[in-house]
Amino acid sequence: MMTNQPQRLDIADPIRTNAILHQYHFEFKKSLGQNFLTNRRVIAGILAAAQLQPDDLVIEIGPGIGSLTEQLAREVQQVIAVEIDQRLIPILEATLAPYDNVTVVHQDILQTDLASLVAAHAQPGYGQIKVVANLPYYITTPIMFSLINGVTQPDVLVLMMQKEVAQRIIAHPGHKDYGPLSISTQLQMQAEIDQIVPKTAFVPQPNVDSAVLRLHRYAQPPYQIGDRQRFDQVVQASFQQRRKNLQNNLLRLVGKDQKSELSAVFSQLGLAGTLRAEQLTIPDFIELTAALADFHWSK
Repeated sequence: MMTNQPQRLDIADPIRTNAILHQYHFEFKKSLGQNFLTNRRVIAGILAAAQLQPDDLVIEIGPGIGSLTEQLAREVQQVIAVEIDQRLIPILEATLAPYDNVTVVHQDILQTDLASLVAAHAQPGYGQIKVVANLPYYITTPIMFSLINGVTQPDVLVLMMQKEVAQRIIAHPGHKDYGPLSISTQLQMQAEIDQIVPKTAFVPQPNVDSAVLRLHRYAQPPYQIGDRQRFDQVVQASFQQRRKNLQNNLLRLVGKDQKSELSAVFSQLGLAGTLRAEQLTIPDFIELTAALADFHWSK
């Protein structure tokens, strides 16, 4: 928690942000997708979406200069901030010096084992694990998959990302945005967009608006899948060419020599040959995968 220090502007205040950037002669790296959040209203919304409790362990990805980190540190027992950019480590050590409950780790989150991170740095007695992050646009999807499917599974994710990606994640059957990303996320987590964030909330400004996505892990998974690897293969193949119907897409998976058998499966399941992948629900895909269990896979 915060130690006794003279009152000063929050890191997220644009005046202080600019002063820090100037003090350290910091130059943004486009290759790292660096856009620092400088809107305190948006940050307040992120904190509310995370429904923080004092004993929560919060893992922040990409803390930047500590704008969000500072606010998290005022609310919870411990924050572990994972930052890939070595240039930001001394800045974070300075800006977050008043907070003895923040641990800054210089690592690439995609190369980080969350279980090892928690084991190495977490203080005993924490409650839920929550991940809060302003994600770089270019690696949003791989980070999400690693968080959702890893050995250590956070209870809550509150993630800032490109608005279009968030819309794909929450999309339902029949919507043009519905696809593999929607399905893989909704298998394990309830997802909702908490707020839309204009590009003016960042320094420098990105080219598109963002969204804060809140994901809450189901206590009991609502879907039971026998062979997850095969299920994922069926889903990926089904959406491979969106303009083609489902049956034609699946022929690329099972091979044209099994065309009649595939047609028989569609008839058995009551699926029209002209059906497109975005019209199937998750239970439909589970049923379809089970019906294809005895097929020879071409790839």
